[in-house]
Amino acid sequence: MEIGIVVPCFNEEEVLTETSKRLANLIDELVKDKQISETSKIWFVDDGSKDKTWNIIEGLALKNHHIKGIKLSRNRGHQNALLAGLSTAEGDALISIDADLQDDIQCIKEMVSEWKNGADIVYGVRKKRETDTAFKRITALGFYKIMGVMGVDVVHNHADFRLMSRSAIESLKEFKEVNLFLRGIIPLLGFKTANVYYDRHERFAGDSKYPLKKMITFALNGITSFSVVPLRIITVLGFFVFALSALMSIWVIGVKIFSDEAIPGWASTVLPTYFIGGIQILCIGVIGEYLGRIYNETKARPRYFIGQVFPERRSNDQPSTDSAENNKTLQHLDRRNHSSEIRDQ
Repeated sequence: MEIGIVVPCFNEEEVLTETSKRLANLIDELVKDKQISETSKIWFVDDGSKDKTWNIIEGLALKNHHIKGIKLSRNRGHQNALLAGLSTAEGDALISIDADLQDDIQCIKEMVSEWKNGADIVYGVRKKRETDTAFKRITALGFYKIMGVMGVDVVHNHADFRLMSRSAIESLKEFKEVNLFLRGIIPLLGFKTANVYYDRHERFAGDSKYPLKKMITFALNGITSFSVVPLRIITVLGFFVFALSALMSIWVIGVKIFSDEAIPGWASTVLPTYFIGGIQILCIGVIGEYLGRIYNETKARPRYFIGQVFPERRSNDQPSTDSAENNKTLQHLDRRNHSSEIRDQ
């Protein structure tokens, strides 16, 4: 069985050499144990890096036949780079992992085992978050709680370290969202899943490529792409403000009619105006977030362009005739049938 390991990279020149070394050693171990085929590959996806990331990838690919590179035409963000790798890489199963070596690559062996036992999607799940800073830990846990309240199905303490079978990959390609949130999309596929648990390590070198601004944008994409709960909150809030205003009106009329305590003043006019105005602005802002997403989706712009694949595929790897394409399809079906026989045994 052939696997592909997809590694999105953005300015990762400090870790690439060590990352490639460890992943290549892992591939060799799995091949030696006859768990995967010799044709298995590591696919580094350069997400428009500004440093020497692509040059290093080219050098690594020349030295090791297991390594291939995919270069995007410009920076498109982690999720788009990951999708580009998953859509381009070859293999009966693909494993996605970040380049910083924080995820335990030895878990890939367990992932392959779970896949052979019938799981189409295997999630890498963190056991604990002790290596995170207090701020990162609090915000991450808060994110998962908010997503749960919003009704979004995500795997707790799972990032983008996972294995997906070819069937799951082909199903993922059917999703056409521009605002990608793969952690929410993949559970929607409905295939058989399994979890493997690991302890997350410190980053091997370099700085995190996910600052606070990107974390907030990522969270907003997750919420607005999968949940209409914020819109429903607006409806409830609007009804609450209306009911409160009606009760205040009744109270003001009662004071005016049944007592002489009504004192004209700015509070009864200015404060409700500011309150209602603030609520209106908040509601318009939330609606604007959804309109912005709709605007991006209706444009249907391409999510990425691949500038180069290195080493380039040979001409006989890209059949141009219907007959060759059918042969390729039959070969893929034969591999799937062989996979099913292994699982049945």
